[in-house]
Parts: sequence; C-alpha cells; structure tokens
Amino acid sequence: MNRYILYIVVCFNFSFAQDALKHQVFFETDAYVLVQDEQQKLDQYIDKIKAVNLEKIVINGFCDDVGSASYNLTLSKQRAEVIKTVFSEQNINDSIIRKVNGKGEISLNSSPKINTNTIRSYNRKVEIIAYPLPEIIKENSDLDVIVDVPKGTIESFKGDLIAGDKITLEHIFFNNGYSNASSESHETLNEIAAILKEKKGIYFTIQGHVCCTLNARDAVDIKTNKRNLSQARAKYVYNYLAKQGVSKSRMKYVGMRRKFPLGGDPKLDRRVEILITYVSENN
Repeated sequence: MNRYILYIVVCFNFSFAQDALKHQVFFETDAYVLVQDEQQKLDQYIDKIKAVNLEKIVINGFCDDVGSASYNLTLSKQRAEVIKTVFSEQNINDSIIRKVNGKGEISLNSSPKINTNTIRSYNRKVEIIAYPLPEIIKENSDLDVIVDVPKGTIESFKGDLIAGDKITLEHIFFNNGYSNASSESHETLNEIAAILKEKKGIYFTIQGHVCCTLNARDAVDIKTNKRNLSQARAKYVYNYLAKQGVSKSRMKYVGMRRKFPLGGDPKLDRRVEILITYVSENN
C-alpha cells in the first residue's frame, strides 16, 4: 500500500470512537440499598461493559426533591458510592472510574399525564456512563483476547523437541485486560500439562507477548493496575501447569512485552509461547 494512502487510513481510524454505554439504577425512597431487580439489571450491564475496552466510567447519584438540600446531597453521594462498590466487587478497575458524584436532588417537573410519585421515582437514581476507548487505542492496547494464533500446539508437544523450538499456544484466551485465561482455555492447558508430565526431560520458558501498545512497552493488567500484562499472562500459564503436576524446576516465565511483533496481523502478537531451553537424552 502506498505510504500516503496508509497515512490517511491510520488518521481516519484514530478519530473513530464508540458511543458511550449508559445505564440507570433506581432506588426506593430514602434508601441507597440496591433492590434485587436493580441488582440483576446492573450485573447484566457490568457483563456488557466488561467486553469493551473502556477509557473511563462516570457515576452520578441523584435524589428526588423531597427532603432538605443537604440531606439529598448526602443521599445522592451514598447511592453513587454503592454503585462504585459493586463495580469493585465485580473486578472493574478503580483506575477507570474517574468520577463518583453526588448531584443532589432533581427538581420536580410535573406532567398532567404522569403521576407525581412516578416522576419522583425516576429521579431517585444513579446514572452510569462508560466511555469506550477510541478504536485505534482499543485495537492497540492489548485489552483484547488472544485469537487467530497458529494451529498445531498439541501436535508440536507430542513430536520430537529440541532446544530452541518455540511453540505458540493455540486456543488460550484471556479476558479483556486480565491475566487469567478463560475457562475454555483449560482443556488445551490440561492436554499440554499431561504431555509435559510424561516428557520429564523437557525444560522450557513460558513467554508472554502483547501487541503494539501506544507509547508503552507493555500493557496494563486491569486487576493489579501494573504495566506487566505480558509477564502476568506468562505467569498464569506457569502456575496452571504447576498445579497440574509439571515441576516448577523445569519451567521459567518471562514477559516479552511488545519487543517481538510478528509483522502481520497485530492480533497474532497477543500470544503466549513456550521456548524449549533443554532436552535431556533420556527424554
């Protein structure tokens, strides 16, 4: 592709962003405890935004117009803080929750078609706004699953291995921005562990890679807020294999950050590899 055409495409992508994801949680009069129905709706919303790479979340609490201004301001703050607590319990990183505000009361706007108590019930709420990252940042931030990696992992482990062989782990998926592999990855990891337990003479290093992070050498692990996602994912595989009975004395793990792109689809750079470092003669 002509370099000038490529430049135009990149600039266009940089300006693209998804719409904000909004949700409202409603409360009973003079209360800041979530009722069951609202809790369920909030859980569904959280599941939805977990699948999105987020730039920030804003939480605003409100009250109806009954009660003093100072009382309503305090109650609106309590409602907002309750929602923030739920987000933390659901492993939403506190660092992206930028604002938790108590906005106080909402003035009553009467309508002849709507009962006054109904209007007030709509004003006893918390509004949540989740802002996705711009598309170019989302694609390059490594807050994504590992997909489309080369096939043949199990066959490679079953074959003859020598020092220097490098095997990319297929079907190992990570939740957005997290180092824990999803449950669908366990079947592959269990197969790898079973083979390695039989081939006791194989020693190896688990290498974690990330893709094209902007202005940084590694991506952020949302759970710990540390910029070491490549190492954290490698460590996850290390610990998983150890729990399955593979000796830790045969394994090492390291984060390779974004130093070794493959030069093709960026998704292929979001990967975990195993580098064979030594094979004994008796293997």
